[in-house]
Amino acid sequence: MTRPNILFIMTDQQRFDTIAALGNDVIHTPNMDRLVRRGVSFTRGYSTCPVCVAARTTIRTGCDPPTTRVFSNSRSAPVPGQAGTLEGRCGDYLARTLSAMGYRTFGVGKFHTAPWDEDIGYESQLHSEELYASPRQRREEAYAGWIAREHPEFDYIEALMGERTEMYYMPQASPLPAHLTLESWAADRSIEALQQPGDRPFFGFVSFIGPHPPFAPPVPFNRIYDPDRMPGPVRGEKAVDHMDEQIPYMNRIIWADEINDALTRTLKARYYGEITYIDDCLGRILDAVEARADANDTLICFFSDHGDHLGDHTAWQKESFFDVSARVPFLVSWPARLPRDVRRDDLVCLTDLFAIATHAAGQTQVRDGVDVLGAIEGSVSPREHLFGYYGEPGTDRFKIMVRSEDWKYIYLANGGGEQLFNTAEDPAEIANRIETDRDVADGLYRCAVEACGHPGASGALVGKNLRSFPYTRWKASRIYQFDRSRDVRGFPGHPSEVLGPWIRRGRR
Repeated sequence: MTRPNILFIMTDQQRFDTIAALGNDVIHTPNMDRLVRRGVSFTRGYSTCPVCVAARTTIRTGCDPPTTRVFSNSRSAPVPGQAGTLEGRCGDYLARTLSAMGYRTFGVGKFHTAPWDEDIGYESQLHSEELYASPRQRREEAYAGWIAREHPEFDYIEALMGERTEMYYMPQASPLPAHLTLESWAADRSIEALQQPGDRPFFGFVSFIGPHPPFAPPVPFNRIYDPDRMPGPVRGEKAVDHMDEQIPYMNRIIWADEINDALTRTLKARYYGEITYIDDCLGRILDAVEARADANDTLICFFSDHGDHLGDHTAWQKESFFDVSARVPFLVSWPARLPRDVRRDDLVCLTDLFAIATHAAGQTQVRDGVDVLGAIEGSVSPREHLFGYYGEPGTDRFKIMVRSEDWKYIYLANGGGEQLFNTAEDPAEIANRIETDRDVADGLYRCAVEACGHPGASGALVGKNLRSFPYTRWKASRIYQFDRSRDVRGFPGHPSEVLGPWIRRGRR
């Protein structure tokens, strides 16, 4: 049997409920809809650790946080008995694995590795990250370097993807025209890779940075949604919404602690504009796939690393286990082998992408995931429980989610708080049923304890119970995200500190 091409296309911080064909009657996503019609849409897809670095580590390893020891945007040290490197603990990264299977591999976009230019196994890899830590990174990073070389008139822009820091959740327009943004550049480079001749099947990974904040779509995508037509935020009781201290903590550090409902709707309009713009770039990539003779034998997975609260639960950013943070689009299409325009409610997650790719390539490696293609074929049973982990086990940052058919259980080490939602009856996750359905909670608690029996998560346990800590309000200080490659690290003590040098060099 001929091995298919494999194309992974990823967005950053895209909620599960932002595709028109899957029920959003406000947003315009004709090309995501096209992917929905092309294959199978999993309506219960999750990020097992809903934050950028951890999610991407899961994707390229096929392993969950207890194995990777990445429970946040930082790495935890391996526990005794675990290998010292990620590939030592998990096995070869996905691109390296598929290269060894004879695939031509290429990667374009955001990979959020450490170091930023880490070799993760692609024959060709063009990095384009959000921030530049040094002059060397900005010079050598593929997209920023391209702007400097090919469009130097825009190289003065410090934040090519939009202003951050206090502007992180402020509606903006892109400082660049639509044909020069990172999303357009990534689409162009991906199309070039797709058009390369050769006898080997390809594995391509395209990773857009949007719609991650700041919400700065280019003209005209910045003005295609009227904020007054946007749905407002969904909230429950503050005692439930903010039981997870991560939420008020994140609101504070990313300058989102005083966003009112009117601004929330405006931000959602710009967020939707970003998604529609990415959808337009996606359409060009899909056109390039369809132009190939082997289009029907090209497996495409479309997904995101996590969502964004967007004001729901009076929360912003991600890093909680509410669905708006942890649930993601998860589309799988392979016209030669899979049914078209089908919805499935299997519990799937980003960990499973490794098995999808290796199954299609003919040498399935499930690792910590499940064989999703096998489940579609009927040869494998879907999982009964899905687990999510965040924060290092053994600290008050740790929390665990257990998702079953109709229920979601969340345990928070900070204070030993528990949440239980019936996701069938209460999809917005407003009513905490921990008291009324204690028998359900106890069963899922036992599942969580069993999951933490993994050596990499055992710090979360005290005997046969989950460890708890006295509830603590975490000290929150603002995050400053300026262009460190140009030695901009924060606001000045006095305006003259910035303006003096600017004036002396001729206001350029």
